[in-house]
Amino acid sequence: MKLNAYKLRRSSSSEKEKGKIKKNDIYIVLDNVLDTYNVGAIFRLADAVAAKKLLLCGYTETPPNSRIKKASINTTEWVDWEHVVDTKSAILHLKSYILNLKVIAIEQSSKSIPYTEADYEFPIALVVGNETRGVSKETLEISDQIVELPLFGVNVSLNVIVSLAIVLYKSLERNK
Repeated sequence: MKLNAYKLRRSSSSEKEKGKIKKNDIYIVLDNVLDTYNVGAIFRLADAVAAKKLLLCGYTETPPNSRIKKASINTTEWVDWEHVVDTKSAILHLKSYILNLKVIAIEQSSKSIPYTEADYEFPIALVVGNETRGVSKETLEISDQIVELPLFGVNVSLNVIVSLAIVLYKSLERNK
């Protein structure tokens, strides 16, 4: 069914309807992401891949927020999320109760590997960072892998939502 933007923004959810959606063992962690439009777009992406949970960490803005709502096209109503004060604590908590969780940071680093070579076996937590400073050093230190996407032009980085989308769909491809 194809919905226009008006219908998408006015969709409603209930706990019963949310419970019917089969979730993938994907956790998305936002490490101090500043741009509310990026946050909203990540909600939309989390819904598209049926991620289990979105963790908004540090000073990442949370719903209700009009810009997040607009960019998310109301998926803030469908996606399970929570705010956690500290990204490192959020990841350590996830690792404490999710057996075999692999944490993969998407970041340019001397320790990164090409995103095509990562082990994306579920369950995974994908971490993206601040638009200027990237994923924090503390978070990188507790990540199991750091992946990066190749850049062939003049620009030295991609938008956080673009990088996350590419890696998310690669992880889905590997788990089919």
